[in-house]
Amino acid sequence: MADKNRNTIMADPELKLLGVWCSPFSRRIEIALNLKGIPYEYIEEDLHNKSPELLKYNHVHKQVPVLVIQGVPIAESLVILEYIDDTWKDKPLFPQQPYDKAMARFWAKFIDDKCLPSLRKALWGPEKEEEKSEEEARNNLKELEKELKGKKFFGGENIGYLDIVANFIAYWLDAIQQASGKQIFTRHQFPTLSKWKDDFLNCNAVKQKLPPWDRLVVYYQIRIEAAKALN
Repeated sequence: MADKNRNTIMADPELKLLGVWCSPFSRRIEIALNLKGIPYEYIEEDLHNKSPELLKYNHVHKQVPVLVIQGVPIAESLVILEYIDDTWKDKPLFPQQPYDKAMARFWAKFIDDKCLPSLRKALWGPEKEEEKSEEEARNNLKELEKELKGKKFFGGENIGYLDIVANFIAYWLDAIQQASGKQIFTRHQFPTLSKWKDDFLNCNAVKQKLPPWDRLVVYYQIRIEAAKALN
């Protein structure tokens, strides 16, 4: 998928996003801004040679993404997504009811704290832990499959906060599976998540902000080979 037109609308010099092309976390922010039609300037970072701007704006973690609003930074993708939704009210990302909003936060933490680490470990972790890691990863995906039952998107009929948080599962996961030669997430085992993935990726506002497929696969092939050399 071509990585063209990173910003399809005129950039706002007062709003900057520091990110990395292959990061699902910085792409979350790009997708959210694109869905809401918010113009911004995108700045590509090199995490092996971090810019003074990144070190200044996120001196705690020194990681992307960082959203800079009139010189004031906000870091961490889940925090930034909530800020965006609180600041630009059109096309809300979060559910409107307090309980539903709390549950969206709960599942977002589940994805970041349990689901993504288990998938990474299953796909390029130590071979001696492979069977246990794959079982854990599939069990976590089953929880998301159950949560999604009966819905087009996690929040209902429209793409929202939790769908954006789950962007790794929709796009990056298949790229890593191709790079590793392993299959954790299949249509047969996860039909509901697979249908959700298709609907999510078919949205133009999402599609425009995805990294190039071939480049992403090669990137993960290199990472996986490097991890194998260390194990």
